[in-house]
Amino acid sequence: MSQSTVPSSPRADKPFTKPRFTKAYSFALVTGAFFLFSWLGQFIFQMISFRNEQSEHGQEFAWVEYLPQFLASTLENWQSEFLQLIWQAAGLAALYYWGSSQSKESDERMEAKLDALLKDRGIDPGDLSHD
Repeated sequence: MSQSTVPSSPRADKPFTKPRFTKAYSFALVTGAFFLFSWLGQFIFQMISFRNEQSEHGQEFAWVEYLPQFLASTLENWQSEFLQLIWQAAGLAALYYWGSSQSKESDERMEAKLDALLKDRGIDPGDLSHD
């Protein structure tokens, strides 16, 4: 008897290969690029505004005066935008983990879907033991 061998694809040997760094973290990389681009834009346009304000008062531009103002406005922006977003994400995750009423609804829905899948396969969900 002759055995025929079917050529396997490179991914067949390793079905769970790790994707390239850029593919695996593409969303984070794009988000980081947007963040740096917007922060650079804030830095430049705030510096132009600060220089114009200094020249209106007959003063020269001073990095020592500009940098604290830039950092303060950056932290104000982060406080008002990013901290709210972080709290929403972290707070929702914590409430989901603790089993808030909203997350229980989705658990019940997921259990109903699993029961429907089991019934579709001819398995009675009531026969399964609950640990």
